[in-house]
Amino acid sequence: MVQENMKPFGTMAETQTNPSDKTTPAPAHEINGELTYEDKGVQKIVGYALENVDGLLAVEGGFFSNLTSKLVNTDNVTSGVDVEVGKTQVAVDLKVITEYGKNVPDIYEKIKAVILKEVANMTDLDVVEVNVTVTDIKTKAEQEDDEVTVQDRVVGAGQSTGKFTSKQVDKVDDMTPEKGRVD
Repeated sequence: MVQENMKPFGTMAETQTNPSDKTTPAPAHEINGELTYEDKGVQKIVGYALENVDGLLAVEGGFFSNLTSKLVNTDNVTSGVDVEVGKTQVAVDLKVITEYGKNVPDIYEKIKAVILKEVANMTDLDVVEVNVTVTDIKTKAEQEDDEVTVQDRVVGAGQSTGKFTSKQVDKVDDMTPEKGRVD
């Protein structure tokens, strides 16, 4: 009979063995590829890492980025953070403003420690160099005043003008012939 030589068949679920009987098979071949980081990715890690360093008021990126940051409000954490990313190593250059009354060498050590920790935790890259140039030392109040941008000033002027105009319109509305204005 022909049926004797036929193998039973069915759905995949019917022919599978018990999942607990399976072991993870070894891959037939190793998966090739490479993990790399662009500068911008590492710049962001460094920028976010620096946000809570006590005594560090700002990281700045030279004349042009200072000019643009004074024109428009931005949350660009990479501004002023320059990195050189290799296959296994990273070098970081920063220009910073530190707080008056704080020990600058201590701030530098905190900067190095937080950059080393965060970059290593997130990328496994080795931070081989952190260069910091202190471009200014300010009080917190001076820094807050300097952070007011042209955009903030324009918005403030627009709001003031709007309030003034509104008051003038209210005055005109109050001027009726009974109050002494020309009929």
